[in-house]
Amino acid sequence: MNICAPQLADLPPSRGFVVPSPRRPRVLAVGVIGPGRVGSALLGQLRAAQPRLARDSGLELKLCGVVASKRMWLDCDDAELNGRHGGAQIWRPNDLDAFAEHVRGGDGRHALLIDCSASDEVAAHYPRWLAAGLHVVTPNKLAGSGPLSRWQAIRAACASGARFRYEATVCAGLPVVQTLRDLLDTGDELLAVEGMFSGTLAWLCNRHDGCQPFSALVREAHALGYTEPDPRDDLSGLDVARKLVILAREAGWPLSLEDVAVESLVPRALAGLTLEACMERLHELDAPMAAKLVEAQATAGVLRHVASLDRHGRARVKLVVLPAKHAFAHTRLTDNIVQFTTRRYCDNPLSVQGPGAGPEVTAAGVFTDLLRIAESLEARA
Repeated sequence: MNICAPQLADLPPSRGFVVPSPRRPRVLAVGVIGPGRVGSALLGQLRAAQPRLARDSGLELKLCGVVASKRMWLDCDDAELNGRHGGAQIWRPNDLDAFAEHVRGGDGRHALLIDCSASDEVAAHYPRWLAAGLHVVTPNKLAGSGPLSRWQAIRAACASGARFRYEATVCAGLPVVQTLRDLLDTGDELLAVEGMFSGTLAWLCNRHDGCQPFSALVREAHALGYTEPDPRDDLSGLDVARKLVILAREAGWPLSLEDVAVESLVPRALAGLTLEACMERLHELDAPMAAKLVEAQATAGVLRHVASLDRHGRARVKLVVLPAKHAFAHTRLTDNIVQFTTRRYCDNPLSVQGPGAGPEVTAAGVFTDLLRIAESLEARA
């Protein structure tokens, strides 16, 4: 006997089945700025997900262009850009305004720019792009932690209806900004933040047990892609301070970078050197970091790099010795952990914890922001 599933047309009306109307596809034009480690990982993720998103969600992601530091590739010049973003044969000189106009197009389509650079020049374009109706997603911390006036201009430009999302600026792919936003949107009040905001420094602290020089660990982290291109950006604590400023501003606190007390791990003699010269003299980190490890071991504690913001607006970033029972003492590898003390979570802070470094997880955080924006888009002819 051949038993087959009934066709919808064969079912009697009394069954209550309704033939679904075809879902109109949503098209999102995308432009990527900065095809470095994170940008390249993101482009790979976008390309791999395109068929599934089109099939299951009715979302067509159309890669319209890629901008590097001095050149850009546009789909109008290379129809196969979606398939070979890094190997397009035709390119033009870098022009950010022309690139944005190309991605936006003239047909009223939804358009989104992803800035995976670490460029202040690119971040300065955000207010104009948002005001023109272009959505912006970024892991670039310079917009959210730069001049307060620019941050305010970015927020004001979102009145156009464009969305600005920056989850990956804090702890890579972890939902830290979204968690804080959800708390605030539901009427909670932020009282304090404390956490380990650097996957790089978490990894270094976890590995720094005296078995090898601290400089060797820094070189290994750099080779693994855990550090910024210049490891001093991590070791100085400035990158962590930026993340603290971003969270404070998300909560409506007008904190600026100069308000954060930062204790750098970079010896003064290395601070002003070129990157190449600094890497040759990394061994100068070894003695002071060995001394800090001895201090921690003397009290059976652990070294952790911690940032904090209290209810009075006092912000600090420093390497501290914590007791072995502290929640931060049990993190692993590149784990970040962020604790929010709020009016609701005042006795036991709300924690977000997980890996916070590496191109793939950072790119995934950017991709998540893109999908959150795409969920709100209506289909357009």
